[in-house]
Amino acid sequence: MGKPTGFMEYERKTGAVLAPKERIKNFREFHLPLSVKEQQTQGARCMECGVPFCQAGMLIEGMASGCPLHNLIPEWNDLVYSGNWEQAYSRLIKTNNFPEFTSRVCPALCEAACTCGHYGEAVTTKENEHGIIEQAYLSGLAKADPPKVRTGKRVAIVGSGPAGLAAADQLNKRGHSVTVYERDDRIGGLLMYGIPNMKLEKSVIDRKIAIMKEEGITFATGVNIGRDRKPSKLLREYDRVVLACGAKHPRDIDAPGRDAKGIYFAVDFLSSVTKSLLDSDLKDGKFVSPKGKHVVVIGGGDTGNDCVGTSIRLGAASVTQLEMMPKAPDVRAADNPWPEWPKVCKTDYGQEESIAVFGHDPRIYQTTVKEFLKDKNGNLYGLVTVRLQKQKQEKGNTALVPAAGSEQKIPADIVLIAAGFLGTEPYIADAFHIPLDQRGNIQTKQGTYQTGAQHVFACGDMRRGQSLVVWAIREGREVAAEVDVSLMGYTCS
Repeated sequence: MGKPTGFMEYERKTGAVLAPKERIKNFREFHLPLSVKEQQTQGARCMECGVPFCQAGMLIEGMASGCPLHNLIPEWNDLVYSGNWEQAYSRLIKTNNFPEFTSRVCPALCEAACTCGHYGEAVTTKENEHGIIEQAYLSGLAKADPPKVRTGKRVAIVGSGPAGLAAADQLNKRGHSVTVYERDDRIGGLLMYGIPNMKLEKSVIDRKIAIMKEEGITFATGVNIGRDRKPSKLLREYDRVVLACGAKHPRDIDAPGRDAKGIYFAVDFLSSVTKSLLDSDLKDGKFVSPKGKHVVVIGGGDTGNDCVGTSIRLGAASVTQLEMMPKAPDVRAADNPWPEWPKVCKTDYGQEESIAVFGHDPRIYQTTVKEFLKDKNGNLYGLVTVRLQKQKQEKGNTALVPAAGSEQKIPADIVLIAAGFLGTEPYIADAFHIPLDQRGNIQTKQGTYQTGAQHVFACGDMRRGQSLVVWAIREGREVAAEVDVSLMGYTCS
């Protein structure tokens, strides 16, 4: 372990964060790293527990506890403490293809399950991971390592999000020739256009993609499989096809006035802003602009928070965030013990920025939209909201229902719907003649990644539904092993 008494001697310390009013001036990352010496001290706090829940990645009460990638966390925490950055990098990439992504956008399931966090503060595992990968880039360790032997097998990956990229990386390392197809103009999928630049600067993605190209992976952008190119042609050209197209079918809000001008899905809003930012530093105006407008975000998850932070950076006059669910407790409830994921209220960066700029938390809990208000020209100008209350149903379960007389009008020039997703967009499944399940995800054979179409596999959000980047990477790694077995009869993964 790091230092046997480190968890008693050293307090948890994380890198500095730019103040909200400073960081909203641009779309740059705003977390500042610790010094190398400080990072090593944080590595010393790891207890190397007999049962390291941090790397378990198991489901408890339906929620993940610990890292789904089973990262070798105690090992590389110890190596950080001893300053052995090369070996730490070696152990880190053994289980995680993209620590440069997860160390920025993962909600740190590992830290939530850390034994140090049971009665005190968790080890800074996420920042230690970030320190390892950035040290590897600085020292030249993170560089191209092309396979020495090629198998002669060809694999097509459809979709370049974290699942597709992980599958491509693993299969290429095995020696198969891999081509990744992406319908957008840039590689990265969810990472590129679904996550705002201040959470994950796109140069970080480009840096990794450049290495993958050097290692022999081919990337084709602007190709929409199922529309621009027929699956039959793809199956003739490649030995196997992996579908990793994500779950971008957004959940809508069914309320009167939904056809008003000024209502957008969050994914379209965020994508338009990021594309304009990358294309022209927002000078082309080809994005949904909330400048000077009253913005209402419907949805309280990560995507809703991203809409809040993005709207503030773009000069919104006000931002309100509606959440259907009640406010979570500020501390763990008795029925939510460690090492379960802590179901507590989280004030994320967007809400912090709203508090700093507007003087209050943007969230209104247990509230939904009853009606969208539009003027004679069809333009949105407000909402009618209604409070929700818990009510027991005939079957004994509890549901949230509108509370009589709780309607309120609030101003709204723009509404951003961030209410989650209903599964994958069905057109590509239809093109490959693969059915969807009841949740709108592509069907695979039980316990496998194999679809009902011969030589076609599926992984990531497209298969499991909307989830975390770390789960997508795990699915990409596992589908790669399955594809490898189908091609070679065994796998080295």
